[in-house]
Order: sequence, then structure tokens, then C-alpha cells
Amino acid sequence: MILALTVPTPFRAPTADMDTDDIRFMTEALNLAREAWKMGEVPVGAVVVRDGVVVGRGFNHPIAAHDPSGHAEIMALRDAARNLNNYRLPGCTLYVTIEPCAMCAGAIFHARIARVVFGAPEPKTGAAGSVVDLFAEARLNHHAEIMGGVLADQCGGLVSAFFAEKRQALRNAAVQT
Repeated sequence: MILALTVPTPFRAPTADMDTDDIRFMTEALNLAREAWKMGEVPVGAVVVRDGVVVGRGFNHPIAAHDPSGHAEIMALRDAARNLNNYRLPGCTLYVTIEPCAMCAGAIFHARIARVVFGAPEPKTGAAGSVVDLFAEARLNHHAEIMGGVLADQCGGLVSAFFAEKRQALRNAAVQT
């Protein structure tokens, strides 16, 4: 018999006295998410920070890049790895506007990110507790500290507004035909 062993994810919910750096870097991730929107991509943005300095930036662009791995987290990790000349990113924090999916969680593990801060939960594909919690899986060899809910209303609202705009455009197109 195989038992699934899990350990609680070191998850911290944001508090009223939230770290101003967390707000500042999530705001930068939100600005990148808006860049994705301008390109017609789902508005998700991410930054990688080490010692208070942004070392990697990314936003969703799988459609334009014809790349299923073109998620904001992957783009930010790639940018940070290039900038730091290392595929391992120990001591770094990843800020992302939406909870990472399983693919992105895997990249986070391999990069050895120390901390993940996300904005809004992702109830359909979230891998930090919404659907599954890969960060709590004891059998995996790396664990990051997780904090969710930083500027959640702004992060989730951006995605909701994007999809509302897309649905309205489809309705308008249907009426014109």
C-alpha cells in the first residue's frame, strides 16, 4: 500500500500590516499583467526578487509565442536565471498575480525559489492549495514558503475584467452577424 505523505505548506495569509515590499513587488507584477492584456493574453505578471532587487520579469504570452509554457512565472524564472547566470535561484522570491499552476510549481521547485507570493487564488488550476497543493507534498525535494492573497482583489479583478471584456466582444460580434 502506498501512502501519500503531505506536510502542511508553510502558507501565510497576508495581514493588515503586510510587508510594504510585498505590496511594491506585487504592484510591479500587476503592471506586467497589464502588458499581457495589451497583447490579448490572460493578464498574469510575475517578478523574481533577490535581496530587494528585481532580477527577473515576465508576463503571460503563450498565445503570441506559440508556447504552452509561456506563463508569467516561467518567463520571470527564465529572465532571472539569465540575469543571475544560474538555473538555480536560491534566496529568491517569486511574486505572481495568480496562484501558480502545476507546471509553474514544477519550475519553481527546480529553480529552488525560497518564497512564492501570489495575489489571487486560481480555483481551476491552482497548485498551491486551490486545486492541489504541490508545495505541501513531502516526497518532493524542495519546499518554498507560500503566501497568497497579496493584493488579491486587484489581481483577481484584472483577470475577471479581461474575461468579461472578451465575453462582451463575443456577444457584440454575435449581434452583428
